[in-house]
Order: sequence, then C-alpha cells, then structure tokens
Amino acid sequence: MKIAVCSASGQLGSAIVNQLKAQIGAEQVIGIARTPAKAEKLGIEIRKGDYNSLEEFKVALKGVNKVLLVSGMDAPEKRIPQHRNVIEAAVYNGVGKIVYTSIIGAEKDTAFSPIVQSNRQTEEDVKNSGLSYAIGRNGIYIEPDLEYIETYKKEGGIRNCAGDGKCVYTSRDELAFAYSRLLLHDQLEGKSYNLCGPAISQAELAVLINEVYKTNLNFQSVSVESYRRERQAALGDFLGTVIAGIYEGIRNGANDVPSNYATVAGRAHKSILEIVRDFYQCQN
Repeated sequence: MKIAVCSASGQLGSAIVNQLKAQIGAEQVIGIARTPAKAEKLGIEIRKGDYNSLEEFKVALKGVNKVLLVSGMDAPEKRIPQHRNVIEAAVYNGVGKIVYTSIIGAEKDTAFSPIVQSNRQTEEDVKNSGLSYAIGRNGIYIEPDLEYIETYKKEGGIRNCAGDGKCVYTSRDELAFAYSRLLLHDQLEGKSYNLCGPAISQAELAVLINEVYKTNLNFQSVSVESYRRERQAALGDFLGTVIAGIYEGIRNGANDVPSNYATVAGRAHKSILEIVRDFYQCQN
C-alpha cells in the first residue's frame, strides 16, 4: 500500500507523514511537495507536485493507493481549481481513496467566509469524484497563540474581537493522529468529521496559558472593526482582514461545534490544557 501526503513540507503535512511512518513504515509513505528539497528531511520518497499543475499530479500519484489532500493556502478563488487538479489526477491514476483536510468556520457573513466556502466546494468535489473518501474539518490550531506568547506578554494580554464566543481548538499533532486514522481505517469512509477539542473562550484560553507559562494575561475584547483595522495595519489588508474574520466567526458562534474526534481517533481529544503543557515542554 502506498499513501501519498500532499504539502508534505508544511507543518500539518509533515506531522501526518511522521504519524504514518510510525504506524505503517516509511517505505509505504510518499510525500508530495511543490519544492521537493524542503521535504527531503522526512526520510521518505518525495515527488514534485504543484497544486497549479494537473500534469505534475498525474505523475506524482502514479502507483498511489490513497492520497491526503491538504487544503492549499492560496486565495479562495484559486484554491478550488488547484484542489480539483489533485482530485482529477487521483481519478486518472485509479487512486482508491482521498482524504481532505477542510476547516470549521463561518460559511457566510465574515471576511473569513470565502475561504470556508472554497473548502466546502472542495468537499463537494471530493464527494462527487467517485472515489472513496473521508473529510476532516479542522478546528483552529492552538500553536499560533502559543508562539505569540512573548507578544501577548508585552501587550499585557490577548486582544481580539471574539468576545464571549467559544472556539474549538486543536493541535497539529492531534490532527495528524486523526488523519492517519482516516487514511488507514476504511470503516470511517464516506463521512465528514469535526476534528477538534472542547470549545473554550478567549478568557479561558488566557487562564490556561497563565497556568502553564506562569504569565498574568487577561483577555480584552474589542469591536470587529477596530480589530480589523489593527490587523490590517500589522499584517496588510488581505491577511489582516482574514484574521479578523476568523475571530468574528468565533464571536458569532461559528466555531462552537460538536467534536467528532473520538469517533475518528478511538480516544478523546487531548484537553487544551494538556496540549498547552506539551507545547511548553517541547519548547523548554
């Protein structure tokens, strides 16, 4: 059996590769990357595959039994045809199964919604491909918040427009375990799953960070418009608007959804406190 992982050089892709290596051996895992040299450290066969090139993926997926399509990072209108290149190449090569990494989020009314909508379209494309499939919808990664702690400390706390809204966080390692299960366990086929932990508020996140990092952060909620202007000034119009849209969705309840993680993983999702502790220990 050969399992191919797209975007293998990325953080989520490489985490999934490492999880698969541990479970089925490196010889059964193929990494696909736009720039193969960036994925060589993974210790598996690496093939070139740019989401913009159907022809590259027709070659990259030769002899592959299952493929993991990691959602691309391009603008929403570009991502749909990019993902279709992978799906079409999978059909062309007779790949038996495709697993897609989608996302939880607001499907309308926020600046992040176009990205969510593009993921939903790819979900439909996967379902309509004729291939066996499984779809995961990822919760928000906790790692960026933890990587941002020094900035939080300088600013005195966590500041965004999420208000009292709750968010289902997860980690790349927890997702990697879940996606390895979706790839290897065929009884999970034909469904979509919310892959996330329990929902917490931004104030609760600050408490968890304080417990582990011995900080004294609090949460300050600001208006959506104020936060959008702040993020645009810091990150540029496009990315700043998208980040503000994520927290607007949290504010509006779009990220407070039931988790299907235990169904996929065969165990409960780690608590957010446990994930924060694990991250801290790895960094110290």
